[in-house]
Amino acid sequence: MSMIEIRNISKWYGQFQVLTDCSTNVEKGEVIVVCGPSGSGKSTLIKCVNGLEPFQTGDVVVDGISVADPKTNLPKLRSRVGMVFQHFELFPHMKITENLAIAQVKVLGRGQDEARERALKLLDRVGLAAHAHKYPGQLSGGQQQRVAIARALAMDPIAMLFDEPTSALDPEMINEVLDVMVELAQEGMTMMVVTHEMGFARKVAHRVIFMDQGKIVEDDQKEAFFGSPRSERAQVFLSKILQH
Repeated sequence: MSMIEIRNISKWYGQFQVLTDCSTNVEKGEVIVVCGPSGSGKSTLIKCVNGLEPFQTGDVVVDGISVADPKTNLPKLRSRVGMVFQHFELFPHMKITENLAIAQVKVLGRGQDEARERALKLLDRVGLAAHAHKYPGQLSGGQQQRVAIARALAMDPIAMLFDEPTSALDPEMINEVLDVMVELAQEGMTMMVVTHEMGFARKVAHRVIFMDQGKIVEDDQKEAFFGSPRSERAQVFLSKILQH
């Protein structure tokens, strides 16, 4: 059984259709990169995976649990699917360790000490152990994004979703975040990543999904996608993005 199954989902904002009949599967341990031009529905698609964006038709099944089923406890499901956004969404008034501990305590019911210990271990893992007692505002954007990744990992997720995690960062900070993501991928974390970072895609993606105008235009093995994308739209997109 796939870890994430996206089955024919469509979504509208009023009259405007943002997703049209999108389907794909993500197997356990697979890394999928979702790319495409701005406004193609990439971010909307991955936010449907954990029910952050409601969709009107179709279903998403995560580890056997249906997102569309009204009986599904979405907050509980979300606690099992880590999400890292473009903007770090850290609590500015809390120290870094507290940012990592709060959901562990409130959602998972861990004790303060256990949550703190897990927080420190994960901060060490993303190279930020020395900054545990600082506030988010005292860190660079790249550091804050690494904290956001550690915070998601603190919940022991079964999969991780990344929504353009480097697009708000200065160029010199991008690699420090991608390095952490590459490491995660190499450890076998199931990941769906919306990104324009094609170097990352080439390094760790198993498959690349290319979206345009709310549709999945290509869903192919990485080698095939970069070697000979089938659609003209993807060829144009790649020729623009790979020149840089």
